[in-house]
Amino acid sequence: MSKLLEDLKYRDLIYQQTDEEGIKELLEKESVSIYCGTDPTGNSLHIGHLLPFLTLKRFAIHGHKPVVLVGGGTGVIGDPSGRSEERQLQTLEVIKHNEKCLEAQLRNIFRDVKDIKFVNNGDWLGKLSMLEFLRDYGKLVNINYLLAKDSVSSRLDSGLSFTEFSYSILQGIDFYYLNKEHGVKIQLGGSDQWGNITTGLEITRKLAGDVEAYGFTIPLMLKSDGTKFGKSTGGAVWLDPEQTTPYEFYQFWFNTADADVVTTLKKFTFLEKEEIEKLAEKVEAEPHLRAAQKRLAEEMVKIVHGEEALASALNVTAALFSGDIKSLSEKELSQAVKSMPKEVVEKEDTNIVDFIVNARLVSSKRQAREDVANGAISLNGEKITDLQYIVCEKDRLQGSYTVLRRGKKTYRLVEYK
Repeated sequence: MSKLLEDLKYRDLIYQQTDEEGIKELLEKESVSIYCGTDPTGNSLHIGHLLPFLTLKRFAIHGHKPVVLVGGGTGVIGDPSGRSEERQLQTLEVIKHNEKCLEAQLRNIFRDVKDIKFVNNGDWLGKLSMLEFLRDYGKLVNINYLLAKDSVSSRLDSGLSFTEFSYSILQGIDFYYLNKEHGVKIQLGGSDQWGNITTGLEITRKLAGDVEAYGFTIPLMLKSDGTKFGKSTGGAVWLDPEQTTPYEFYQFWFNTADADVVTTLKKFTFLEKEEIEKLAEKVEAEPHLRAAQKRLAEEMVKIVHGEEALASALNVTAALFSGDIKSLSEKELSQAVKSMPKEVVEKEDTNIVDFIVNARLVSSKRQAREDVANGAISLNGEKITDLQYIVCEKDRLQGSYTVLRRGKKTYRLVEYK
């Protein structure tokens, strides 16, 4: 078995293969072009999209040639796979904007891969007339064949438009086109893409004959409790740093449960087996140190955002732990406060005890006085012990907010109206 397949097996990244032996022989004898794609249905990918592309990058690390597809054509329609209802169609202007955003994020992830192609299926699907689509491609795919696919059969009761019904054929055209024009021999995707991948093989073989073309999927990522991986309590974890800051991104991975961290290290990072096994030992022997989670968080921020973003995320983490938030740059400060609970108060000079109650950090003045007297209260990282202290203009960062802290972990962002 090739080193690549051994590595994928160790990381549990092999789910379905259209021809296991054929793929094994192909990967051992030559450098292979392999593609993975995504549709621009939003202006950012989230971590649920990440694993197939990181797996594609593993192929590149082992000498194969990745082709990254952004579906400017298929995105006009939308993939019904995994959906229980019809997708809301986007305008062409929105789709164009999303294409640019997703390609920038993907280029960043593959920034250290030299032999790589980025393609957009709008370049070929957009040239097809309706009659060409029906005559040249629709004729190749039997209705019964499509009805048997999960993405279609699961929607028959709730309803499926002809538009979404046609999606699998369009993605199948992609495989044929990329095989013919770019020598792509493998399509890689998540397990939900199996039906679309096999349609691509069906179309390719009917048009091109006995060419080398294979499908490969990775398993759905589940947490140890059986729930789907990729959601935080605040919703999706985005790759766009404006929507999920590098600090928030770091914290998501750092908060991975002990039961899930080793599996996540295997699947998402490019750490060698030996290092992962050592981290696994630390999870067992010293779980309180969270060494595996720290390493995971560092690697994921580096992969998605780069070294500079990791340094910034670590600065924010250290500042919030120590309370020294004044040491942060303006950009880092905005990351630090973004996810804090907020309270809006009047922009006026206020006694510290009233200020704490108005900010809803505690419910009573008695508790507020105790907290101040005990040294539990900080404003912008500076401890306040004077019960007569007046919160005023100098305590407003950038003139617009104050960071209030109680104890070591309870923060409140106070904004002014």
